[in-house]
Amino acid sequence: MRTGCGGPNGPETFRPATRRELLTRAGGGFGALALASLLAEEGLPASRPAAADGPTGDPSAARAPHFPPKALSILFLFMSGGPSHLELFDPKPDLQRLHGQKLPSSFGAVATRRGVEKNVLLSTRRTFRHCGRSGIEMSDLLPHLAGVADDLVMLRGCYGNSVTHPESVYLMNTGTTRMGGPSAGAWVTYGLGTENRNLPAFVVVPDPGGVVKGGPPSWGAGFLPATYQGTVVRGGESPIRYLQPPAGLEPTRQRGILDLLRTLNTRHLDAREADSALAARIAAYELAFRMQVHAPEAMDVRREAATTLTAYGVDRPECGDFAARCVLARRLIERGVRFVQLYCGDTNGWDGHSDIEGNHSALCARMDRPVAALLRDLKQRGLLDSTLVVWAGEFGRTPMTEGATGRDHNPHGFTVWLAGAGVKGGVTHGNTDAIGLRAQENRTHVHDLHATILHLMGLDHHRLTMLHNGRAERLTGVAGNVITPILA
Repeated sequence: MRTGCGGPNGPETFRPATRRELLTRAGGGFGALALASLLAEEGLPASRPAAADGPTGDPSAARAPHFPPKALSILFLFMSGGPSHLELFDPKPDLQRLHGQKLPSSFGAVATRRGVEKNVLLSTRRTFRHCGRSGIEMSDLLPHLAGVADDLVMLRGCYGNSVTHPESVYLMNTGTTRMGGPSAGAWVTYGLGTENRNLPAFVVVPDPGGVVKGGPPSWGAGFLPATYQGTVVRGGESPIRYLQPPAGLEPTRQRGILDLLRTLNTRHLDAREADSALAARIAAYELAFRMQVHAPEAMDVRREAATTLTAYGVDRPECGDFAARCVLARRLIERGVRFVQLYCGDTNGWDGHSDIEGNHSALCARMDRPVAALLRDLKQRGLLDSTLVVWAGEFGRTPMTEGATGRDHNPHGFTVWLAGAGVKGGVTHGNTDAIGLRAQENRTHVHDLHATILHLMGLDHHRLTMLHNGRAERLTGVAGNVITPILA
């Protein structure tokens, strides 16, 4: 056993451990083994030993789920800014009838950022119709999604905890309103590892117009080992920055450089307690080397048939860029990427404070055709049976006005939909009240949504934990129930 010494102004040296240090560490180790055995009898340890994340383990190795999964991968479509359920998925005849009136006192006080004393109820201009054999009601803003209505599970009774963007973005992505929690994608890859060693297990495709409010912590690893954070992939000619090696650098020479770097970094890591940032960097160097061969093919949507690109709308000005990113998401899922998160909406996105009609008309024109084509494409290729698709924003919009034609943030009631592996198609679960203000029937908290996502991936949200600051933390906090009525 060796112990490192030295400081910032001098080289680091190594010395043998003293007898006292050896006995202290060995005694602590025996105590840890005894504690692990006692905890195991109570069913309390994490889903896998923490040693798997240490310098001698392989954090990206595929691991067995807690039980047989229905889904092998997740495609999370995040509508940044807060789409209005009232304009898209949740028709309210009473809201149309009460247009221009004050919020009835029977609905009680409402927590919004600006209060409601000057606001009146705002009807929608949209027309709803029953779609597919299931008869799910959808807005005329979504003519293409209407064609795949029988594949969707509408969760109309969703609710969250915060009225502001960053906190709600964090809640939907990390299970907590505080910055610093591990994202859902990080939890999934922590629990299951990767199926493709040549591509990242968790890929994030942000909107080109700007980062979501809340920023990169939305796809971060938090207190989990850093290797589980999302890898950002952009559109265009170079979706991954600095992927190609410098001109003139031969593969054999590059391999030699990486081998030397790995040796030095591993030696540096061995002398310290677990340093997840350094361990992640070591793993990232190796993954990046393999990606130089495999990623360019996976990222090149131009390899797709012209009919496929046309179906997605890649050639259409209103949706072409987002359509190409949807094609990319399918190609990644097809190649074994565990968790793909695709953002639609720039920094403001669906945040229709002043003109809900104009805002949502433009965003739906961008999103509707590509997402419907994505679902059809996954189904045609047999991938929808093993892929869970989630469509969600951070919250919905109020039935009351903001200004004359906008709507404010509404975490009290909104819609999320699911499709694919393990869920029933053509089902509506839950509802909001008569004007779409609050979740009322079969209410679904964000923790319930996360518990269900993990369940479909074969993970028990109670058992997928990480000991952090003396507490067994999990994606769902101390809450969350699997939404069993929607399961196939």
